[in-house]
Formats: sequence, C-alpha cells, structure tokens
Amino acid sequence: MSLGQSMRQEQKLSPRMYQSMEVLQMPIMDLNERLNQELEENPVLELAEPTVDEFDPIEPEEPTGDPGAKELVVDAESGETDFDRLDALSRDWDDVFDEEHRRSRNGIDEEGDRKHDAMQNMASRPESLQDYLNDQLSYLDLDDRQSRIVKFIITNIDESGFLSVIDESDPEYLKMLGDRQYEPERAVRRRVPSLEELAGNFCQLDEEVTTDEIEEALFTVQQLDPPGVGARDLRECLLLQVTADTPHRDLVRRMIEDHLGDIPHNRLPAIERATGASIPVIKEAIEVIRRLNPKPGATFAPDNIPYVVPDLEVTRDDNGEYQIKLLDDWLPNVYISPRYIELLKDKDTTPEMKEYLRKKIQSATWLQESIEQRRNTLQKVTRAIIEHQKAFLEKGPEYVQPLKMQQIADQVGVHVTTVSRAVDDKWVQTPRGIMPLKRFFGGGKTVGGEEVAYEVMKQKLLEIIGAEDKSNPLSDEDLVDRMNELGYPVKRRTITKYRQIANIPSSRERKEWAK
Repeated sequence: MSLGQSMRQEQKLSPRMYQSMEVLQMPIMDLNERLNQELEENPVLELAEPTVDEFDPIEPEEPTGDPGAKELVVDAESGETDFDRLDALSRDWDDVFDEEHRRSRNGIDEEGDRKHDAMQNMASRPESLQDYLNDQLSYLDLDDRQSRIVKFIITNIDESGFLSVIDESDPEYLKMLGDRQYEPERAVRRRVPSLEELAGNFCQLDEEVTTDEIEEALFTVQQLDPPGVGARDLRECLLLQVTADTPHRDLVRRMIEDHLGDIPHNRLPAIERATGASIPVIKEAIEVIRRLNPKPGATFAPDNIPYVVPDLEVTRDDNGEYQIKLLDDWLPNVYISPRYIELLKDKDTTPEMKEYLRKKIQSATWLQESIEQRRNTLQKVTRAIIEHQKAFLEKGPEYVQPLKMQQIADQVGVHVTTVSRAVDDKWVQTPRGIMPLKRFFGGGKTVGGEEVAYEVMKQKLLEIIGAEDKSNPLSDEDLVDRMNELGYPVKRRTITKYRQIANIPSSRERKEWAK
C-alpha cells in the first residue's frame, strides 16, 4: 500500500467514527459514566422519566442503507428537512431500542427495577469509616477533653482502618503542596506515627496533651467497631480481633505474634517445633487466622469494592434455543430536547447561538447513534460466539470451543478490530456463570496444532492438581510435563500464569502436612 493510500484511509476516520469505536469498546459501567457526563455537559440532552403513560411502544424499523446516511446535517445552509429530522429524533429516540428493551423501560418491569436499585445501592455508601467511628462515641462515657482527643485519633485512621499519617517526604505529597490543592484520589504514602508525634500534632490544633492520654484515646478507638480498627500494623490488627471466645486462642495469638510470616509459606513443621502444637491443631488455628480481617476499614471504601456488571445475558427458552439479551435497561434514557430544536429554528436566534446548538445537537446525535450501533454489534458478535458454545453451555467449561476473532468477524461481516473492541472488557451472564467474552477465544494448542480454549487448559490443570499427592504436590515443572503428556504443549511461564489466574497456590503452599 502506498503512503498516499494510507493517508487517504486515515482521513476517513472522522470524529464520529472515532466516537463510535470508543463507545463500542466501553464496558457498561464506563458507558453509564459517559452518558451521565454528556447529560451534565450537553444542555440539549434531557433525561426521560420511565413512566408508562409518557411513551407509546413503537416497533423499531430495520436499519437500511448506508449507516453513514444517518449522519445529521449541521451546515448553516441546511434546509427545513434537517429540522424535521431533529424533530423526529427528539420525539422518537426510543425507536432505536428494540421492542424488548422498550418494554422493560415503559412497563418498568420488576427485574429492571431490581437492577436499577442494586446499581444505586452500590454507587452510594451512607457514611465513611470516620463517620461510623465518630457515631459510636455517643455511646461512650467520655468527657469533653477525652472526646476531642479520641476524635483527633479518628482523623488519623486511614481507609484500611489503620492508624497512619501522611508521609511528608513523599513526592506526591510535595507536589500537592506545590499545586496548593488536596486530591484525595491521589495515592500518597502514609506511615505509622509515634505517640509523641501524635501528641505534638494535637498540641498544634488544640492544647497540651500527654502521650498517656494519646495512648488511652487510641485504646478507646481500638475498642470500636469494626474489630481491628486503629491498629498500627497487621499483627496488632489481627490480635485486636482475637477474643476470649476465639478457638485455640493462645495458639492463635502466638502464631500471629511470632509466625505470621510462616503461614503463607506453609511452614507448618517450623510452627510445630516452636509451639509444640500438633499439625492438625495448627491447621485449625490457621483457619481461624484466615477468617480475621486484615483491612477492617475496607468495607467503607466503595472504590475498593470489586464487582463485575455483565453487558449481556444468555438464557435458554422453552424451545431449547439460546437467546441473547443486553443488560442495559438501567442506563439513562436520554433524548434531544424539543425546546432547543425550536430555538435552532427560531429566526431571532443569533448565528453564534445557532452554531453552538448545532454542535451540541450533533454531539448528542452521534452519541445516541453510537450507542445503538454498540448494541447491535454486541448482540451480533455475542450471538455468533454462542452459536459455537452450545456444548459449553450444556456440559461445562471443558467443552469451550476455542475461537479466533477473524472467524467471528467473517461470520458477522465486520472487521476483526470491531470484534476485538466488542469483546474487550465485556462480561456475559450465562447458565454456567459470569465470564468475559474474551474467554471464548484461543488459549493454547494441542500437539496436533488444534486451538484449545483457556477454559479447557484451566480445567485440565485443575484435574491434574486435583489428583496430585497432597503430601508431595507437583511443581510447575512437573505440571508442564503432565500437560505435555496429555497433548497440551505449554511452557513453564504459561503454567504459572494459568495457575495464578485460577488462584491455585504454589506447590509449597499446596503441601499438606500430616502427623
């Protein structure tokens, strides 16, 4: 291809096409954020209230002709037909959604309400950790001075629930000082303060205080809920959670104090020699320790809550056929306000205002059409994928049929990069659980050169590890040999990667000690 041809192809990627590709690649949560951002920044967009009487169901028309023909004309010399098109867009934007999607909006079906409520609940938290701790002080018998000191200690509790202060030598902190603005989302290094340092800091804010008073206040905080809050390190955090009712209390305390580093490395014989406890009792104590919370404040940090929101759902109907459904009912339902369309048509509107409105209407229209194109592409690509995965849906993960993106692209009639963007960071709810769409594509090969899906490779690995001698577990090198024997040639780094993805411990950590 010549340089001139390449440049001409690049010039065809208009801003509208870039936006369409960007929207296609977005997972559902990012798209929700993008829509809300556009609602805030674009005055011509309005949020439709999902009421039964407001909209009448309209059968969607099948898209015909060149998709580019739908582009809104925004030239200053446009005729009345462009305004007519804007009128239609403002009235009938709901038409772009398929009938199933519209029923869930207009009928406000119960399932859609549950999803919307769940998203609202996940998006907000009633109070922060510090608020929660301060609320508990009203139940304690503290005088005014004690209360002020305890509240000061609480201000030095970080998001994980540990006592800490900002490390003033951290470059990020120094940069914030230079910018003269505090950004909570910026990761700033923290450190454990001494009692003397805390006393000095309190004196600068209030009045003289002794280290004994600081220590007493810290002890008060450490008695609050959640258990383990106010600790200065992991050991203290875990010890604060050990009570008189804790099984194997004395052994658990000793293991936390002296053998916390031995537990993740499965050094049970070393613990046995040091404590005199038997291996079975040590195992029970380890299970107790594993149930303790290493970050008692994390529950109050919404940004740290990992969850997956699927874009699509695969269900089986009464006829045994698999159906694809987009799970975007809870996204904001937006439309172009007729008020601004009338303002654009008004002869008295200034040219500057008309130009501004044209740009905003164009932006809104492109976004709406990009979302609809995303919906169509996701459905087509997912339907093509599922056509090859009926054995997986009916029998299990080991029956995943490995696919190539070019194969799906040819089947759907799109470019391979479109398939790549469509499956990127998208999750699908199936009868076999929630999984990423990328999981259906190749993960390895057999000796004969046949493609093998990741799920098949993982299942074989789990079978081998499940059958190993637990007193002498297989190393990663041994697992490579076993996989090769089964006809799945892999390298050690691949085994290590698959093992880590599947949360399978190392051979040392899988070893079971018994006496």
